[in-house]
Amino acid sequence: MSEKSLIIIPTYNELENIQLLIPDLLQRYKNNLDILVVDDSSPDGTGKFIEDTGKQDSRVKLLRREKKMGLGTAYVAGFKYALENSYDYIFEMDADFSHDPKEIKSFLKAIKQYDLVLGSRYVKGVNVVNWPMRRLLLSYFANVYTRIITWMPIWDATGGFKCFRRSVLETIDLNKIKSNGYAFQIEMTFKAWKKGFKIGEIPIVFVDRTMGSSKMSKKIVREAVFMVWKLRLRSMLGLQ
Repeated sequence: MSEKSLIIIPTYNELENIQLLIPDLLQRYKNNLDILVVDDSSPDGTGKFIEDTGKQDSRVKLLRREKKMGLGTAYVAGFKYALENSYDYIFEMDADFSHDPKEIKSFLKAIKQYDLVLGSRYVKGVNVVNWPMRRLLLSYFANVYTRIITWMPIWDATGGFKCFRRSVLETIDLNKIKSNGYAFQIEMTFKAWKKGFKIGEIPIVFVDRTMGSSKMSKKIVREAVFMVWKLRLRSMLGLQ
């Protein structure tokens, strides 16, 4: 039986991007790859577009939520859907083309060797396009900080382009994951690492969005700053 993959894409007001991204993914990957869009009731009609697309192509699924609830909880909802529906490989991917659709094939190749594959902006130099220097430095040193505090041998722990084997998600108590943004990405990778799963990083080029607005905020940065210490302390105490 062929292995099934699911790409989870959280959205809030991403209609311009998702109208281009979904057809691109469907055209590129025609076998055993489905798309789940987790939409937080976008007022711009993102959810309606996905619903209509799903009627034409069963590979496109919609999980509609009643209000804006954040990226971390959107992924957790998507992970639960993936486990309930017997997917073997589960992707995280942004809707705004900052994650290049053509890289999916590289993940599918790498996941044969690893349990979790991270798309890394920093594993081979700095591969970020169109970010202002301030944001680039924030991201880069956030990863240096994370590596120092958590001891994870990971170059890009805050990135959101990744692929899990279902066995990784099955061993993590998803009901205890409450973080969002950078903190969510760090927490999921840390938990996989502490459980002894094999983690690989593949180089990607991250291109800043050209349409729509960024969801980055000071709250997201603060959450990540405290999350790394929380993970370190819980690890020292033998808590998962």
